[in-house]
Amino acid sequence: MIRRFKRKQEKRIFYRTNERIFALTLRVLDSLGKQIGILPKFEALKKAREEGLDLVEIAPMAVPPVAKIIDFKKFLYQEKKKKKEEKKKSKVSETKEIRLGPFMNDHDLRVMIRRAEVFLSNNDKVKLVVKFAGRQIAHPEFGQKIVHRVVASLSNISKIEREAHFEGRQLIALLSPERSSKKQSTASRNDSYEEKNKEISKQKV
Repeated sequence: MIRRFKRKQEKRIFYRTNERIFALTLRVLDSLGKQIGILPKFEALKKAREEGLDLVEIAPMAVPPVAKIIDFKKFLYQEKKKKKEEKKKSKVSETKEIRLGPFMNDHDLRVMIRRAEVFLSNNDKVKLVVKFAGRQIAHPEFGQKIVHRVVASLSNISKIEREAHFEGRQLIALLSPERSSKKQSTASRNDSYEEKNKEISKQKV
């Protein structure tokens, strides 16, 4: 027997509008949310019609119920947009891994940078992993340069959460999204990162 599961649907909110509003007295707001006052329903409806708009009950449980004079289609669009933004903000951050090679060509590196940009724009952290194969480990400076280029390219949308460090034969760095308007200049960040790289090159592998 095949069981079919119905996809869980989002709970929809229904709004009473215009003549469908039951309350006889309403606290009325204009389209900008500014309070007009407490009015009889017929007077609020008259105001809405004079402006070519709708009367939408937005808080039916309030005393008296709250209604807003606004274009109903525009109101629904604004509510949908608001829910979308709230959902985006509540998204749980994940850590996405970007695998790099110490001798990557420019094209492949740009592809990885673009992928990292997508992850960061979705509020995810990015773990940069440079894996050294065979004798490549004898030249850690090439991996450091690759990480440095990626970090520099993403400096306008990310911050370094954990500096590049070796874990066995892998060079790893962790970036997190940077949404602050007060960011360090790219040049100063790059200089700081270069100093850290010099320290890494001195480590024994």
